[in-house]
Amino acid sequence: MTLKTPARRVGATVSAMLAAALIAGCSTATIDETARWSAERLYAEAREESAAGNYERAGRLYERLEGRAAGTVLAQQAQLERAYMLYKTGEKAQALAVLERFIKLHPTSPALDYALYLQGLVNFNDNLGLLGSLARQDLSERDQQASRDSYQAFKQLAERFPDSTYAEDARVRMTYIVNSLAAYEVHVARYYYRRGAYVAAANRAQQAVQEFQHSPATEEALFIMVQSYEKLGLNELRDDADRVLHRNFPNTTLYRDGIEGRQRSWWQVW
Repeated sequence: MTLKTPARRVGATVSAMLAAALIAGCSTATIDETARWSAERLYAEAREESAAGNYERAGRLYERLEGRAAGTVLAQQAQLERAYMLYKTGEKAQALAVLERFIKLHPTSPALDYALYLQGLVNFNDNLGLLGSLARQDLSERDQQASRDSYQAFKQLAERFPDSTYAEDARVRMTYIVNSLAAYEVHVARYYYRRGAYVAAANRAQQAVQEFQHSPATEEALFIMVQSYEKLGLNELRDDADRVLHRNFPNTTLYRDGIEGRQRSWWQVW
């Protein structure tokens, strides 16, 4: 009978441990079920998952399709579809990153108009989605950078692709965003006025009037100018603002309701 030396026993133990580790690794490794799928099947499966509302899984399938069909029109389609899936799951930053890459890499793509539309929609929806009906927070009270980014994307779409399927909706949303930005300026002016900073209030209201002449918020901006100049004793400026207000809004009720009197915001009719 041959006895194993201590060294041989250690070697046998290590070999057994390595073998066990390899077996365990093989049993727990994630198997990619799509490895043998064709690009067409990946696309079909992703569309089915999307239609069923499984946006996360659909997004992963589109990501794999993008890599597998690299250099083809199908890969471009997968990239846009993935951006939309990210948008649907609330991954705004990732969706925008995918769209920015698409626009940079495919400036002549037939789907560029849709990419611009989706880019605008992601930022536009971000504003609306975070309002919350319970909080009743006005869109004009939120940070306006997303609105400005959204406007620029829609503007590019409308100017570069005026006959696009998405152009009309983009133009409608542009008008809404302009009204939002005007309302934001008035919101700030109102804030200053309530705190007795009448010079700042008048200046901010005047900015709203100059930049957004056709916005509904112009009425209140002019009224804030009238009230601020009154507080500052600048009667000539007060009278000028009052004349402009009554000429453009002859039925204004702001003198009756006051700055504090408006409860319903214009954006709530959207």
